[in-house]
Amino acid sequence: MKTPKRIEPLIQDGIVDKVDRQLMSGKEANVYIVICGDNIRCAKVYKEANKRSFHQAVHYTEGRKVKNSRMARAMEKGTRYGRKEREAAWQNAEVDALYKLAAAGVRVPHPYGFYEGVLLMELVSDANGEPAPRLNDLVLTAELARQYHQILIRQVVRMLCAGIVHGDLSEYNVLVDSNGPVIIDLPQAIDAAANNNACKMLERDVDNLAIYFGQFAPELRSSDYGKEIWSLYESGELHPKIELTGKFQRSEKQADVGAVMREIDAARDADTARRLLRQAAKADGR
Repeated sequence: MKTPKRIEPLIQDGIVDKVDRQLMSGKEANVYIVICGDNIRCAKVYKEANKRSFHQAVHYTEGRKVKNSRMARAMEKGTRYGRKEREAAWQNAEVDALYKLAAAGVRVPHPYGFYEGVLLMELVSDANGEPAPRLNDLVLTAELARQYHQILIRQVVRMLCAGIVHGDLSEYNVLVDSNGPVIIDLPQAIDAAANNNACKMLERDVDNLAIYFGQFAPELRSSDYGKEIWSLYESGELHPKIELTGKFQRSEKQADVGAVMREIDAARDADTARRLLRQAAKADGR
């Protein structure tokens, strides 16, 4: 096939030998199967902002680090330089997340490098060496649905332990190779500690999994892993090997608003008394 313009520099530099074929076209990028020496890999070519159907929502980008104040101001004002840097930051989010998650033992495609808007990474394949199917293309038995659900919940936990929430996890962003589910598509990855929407996004990711797998194993629809996982994360008790129950005990205790207000009033009165004493002491000193 004709080499996409964005991949041409990689061929000129000897990083890619040739493009075999297009694997998929998505809302954020086009993915191609490429030959690199003896290896078959994927090249994810990000679309330009005006050609994407998915735009950078503030609830995804909140908390992402910016190199310097000049760049932050430019991105906020929407200058030409700022738009360029915002695009680079959006693309780098997935690259950074892939490297971090791969190092943490999460099942994601192994990244091999990022070159001017082109992410080179592992081709996730099935037992026959063909590109692995997406989870939504499979029909599962109840037993396999439970197994895959548990694997993905463990991966969500491992991701959160690494400080990352996928932010758009569903059956469309999971491939299934001969060893089970592999999580893909991470440009909207969220910094769990820096983004105020992280809890809501994690719960949505987990709910998406429960709804999908619940088609094959209905009892999964009533599980509550999202709130359980986030509660453990907030309390500092979450770790990759933690045993989960899929249940979350909500507090039924009513807040004693009157007691809280009395404590606030008492603290205010004590502060006023201290200030009056300091004023009196200064007056005596004069």
